[in-house]
Amino acid sequence: MRSTAPLIVAAVLAATALTACGGGSGSDPDTVRVAYNRSTDNAIRYKDAYLASVKKQFEAAHPGKTVKLVPVQAQDDDYAAKVQQMMRSSRTAPDLVYEDTFRVRSDIEAGHLRPLDRYLKQWPDWDRFAATARRAARGGDGRTYGVPTGTDTRGLWFNRKIFARAGLPRDWRPSTWDDILDAARTIKKKVPGVIPLNVYTGKGPGEAAVMQGFEMLLYGTGEDPLYDPRVKKWVTGGKGFRDALGFIRTVYGEKLGPDPSDALDPNINTRVATELLPEGRLAIALDGSWMGQQWRKSGGKPWPAWPSVLGRAPMPTRDGRPPGVVSMSGGWVWAVPAKSRNPGLAFSFLKTLQTRRNAVDWAVRDAQIAVREDVAADREYRRSMPGIDFFTGLVRHTHYRPALPVYPQVSTAIGTAMESVTTGDASPARAARAYDEQLASITDGAVTGGSG
Repeated sequence: MRSTAPLIVAAVLAATALTACGGGSGSDPDTVRVAYNRSTDNAIRYKDAYLASVKKQFEAAHPGKTVKLVPVQAQDDDYAAKVQQMMRSSRTAPDLVYEDTFRVRSDIEAGHLRPLDRYLKQWPDWDRFAATARRAARGGDGRTYGVPTGTDTRGLWFNRKIFARAGLPRDWRPSTWDDILDAARTIKKKVPGVIPLNVYTGKGPGEAAVMQGFEMLLYGTGEDPLYDPRVKKWVTGGKGFRDALGFIRTVYGEKLGPDPSDALDPNINTRVATELLPEGRLAIALDGSWMGQQWRKSGGKPWPAWPSVLGRAPMPTRDGRPPGVVSMSGGWVWAVPAKSRNPGLAFSFLKTLQTRRNAVDWAVRDAQIAVREDVAADREYRRSMPGIDFFTGLVRHTHYRPALPVYPQVSTAIGTAMESVTTGDASPARAARAYDEQLASITDGAVTGGSG
């Protein structure tokens, strides 16, 4: 179990460091401080390069103004903890912050973010964003607290060379969960030394495990399996929940996945992208549309052969029932902290980030699925990445996490349930019961029976 103490200490140190370097956003009315998450892989710096490029543009167009980039090198959960600590004080709050959409609602409720409607009304480009994207950072009060940079979808990546050695089809397209497990078992038998299947799991990988692992399974078991918007209640761990945990238990119990000690490592997602897939040590990965960014010439692990070596298949529903395909989508937004002293300057920089040219540049660099109509139509974007049409096509089958303040706590409870079945400490049924107890506590009993 990971202690929360290091997170608290790291967050305090991050805030102290900001104060030591000249104070927070209020220390200079001509400086906009921009906080963002830097990859834990030191070879991956495309985000830093992109922001440095936009900084240069902004400063050239706004003489006397300065952009101070504040990278936070950490995994997502640690990054969020540090940034939340920074936003609590006007002395340390950045002026612009990069936020995962699933954390926006809780940060709104905590009073960390500033509504942007007054700025958005005067910005013509806001109308170019898809309606679903514009709702990504909307609070319960109907106001908008962030501008999305793109979205993503998820599916199955598989190594065609390993499949050929296992006698599996080059155009593999599983129709059920059992099809995936059968392929993994075949690979284990016929291609020893290769990890057959990776499904993110446990508390260490954080939301990567919950969204890309568990929810890709859960949302293939029935309608609204996590939160029922009709009755405005969270759904307890019913059959669909138990079946999703059962799938994970099968993967790790039958040794079809990485060793549990590796699977529960917070850096497993980095290892999948930069080691296991490109080195041919992993056959199937349940992962995201952005993976190819790692393997381009400018990525952290250049791999010229990946478009021919890797295939892609949609994640099927549990038993193939319509629509037969499932995906999850998320994304990130730029938001202005409530305690920023330079919100107008921050939004000016945000608009520079979101010129069409810069928006296309970011979508290409970060392998994003476009949320702006002009970016989606751009020729460079449409030719930017092998498989972009495949992942864009999954949007019509995708689901979004409940954008509610307690979701991060629900996510943590799911991660705990996943970890217990991964290590074999609990059966899926027992883990689901423990989840129900945590859920009732988190939501003050606002729960409804699960089925699926």
